[in-house]
Amino acid sequence: MTPMDTKATTTALLVIDIQNDFIPGGQLAVPGGDEIVPLVNRLGRSFLNVVCAQDWHPAGHASFASSHEGKHPFDLIQLPYGEQKLWPEHCVQDTQGAALHPDLDLPHAQLIIRKGCNPAIDSYSAFMEADRLTQTGLTGYFKERGIDTVYMVGLALDFCVMYSALDARMVGFNAIVVLDACRGIDIDGSMDAAMRRMQEAGVRLIQSNDITSG
Repeated sequence: MTPMDTKATTTALLVIDIQNDFIPGGQLAVPGGDEIVPLVNRLGRSFLNVVCAQDWHPAGHASFASSHEGKHPFDLIQLPYGEQKLWPEHCVQDTQGAALHPDLDLPHAQLIIRKGCNPAIDSYSAFMEADRLTQTGLTGYFKERGIDTVYMVGLALDFCVMYSALDARMVGFNAIVVLDACRGIDIDGSMDAAMRRMQEAGVRLIQSNDITSG
């Protein structure tokens, strides 16, 4: 089945965080992050419904190591909502680093959902912030549109893609991650952990050719 064959109107492609700061040369580069852009563009043409997620942090965000004296990127700290990994400053609102990759070509995308906008709360997932209480609005958008199946691509597989997939399942969507249209950071075994967590949650893990030939 391809998205255009059946149930096309109830299927969406969620393109996660393909932004300059996550591309090689950016502030929080995902190895090979630029390699997926042509494939994502091709996949996008197979979907009637396309949504882009965009990290959109205010300066001085709580997830930045520079916001905590004596802390370094990838340190772990406790914030009011729980454990937080600290990151280099990245995807600061209205900077070139936060912009979508210039070669991303999805002119029919209907929505850009911005996340991580609250200065005190991180948001890996496109559906829910890290406090596990604050919704981004994406769940309601998809449900109002009659979407029941969400295919996910983008960066980084072991963080924002994984958390988006887990939350998609939690709120009742069929969640499918297209592995060759993602790239990961892989910190301290995070890729293996992500694959396991997604499989345990019932997320389907596929390759792009499964969409067009399966």
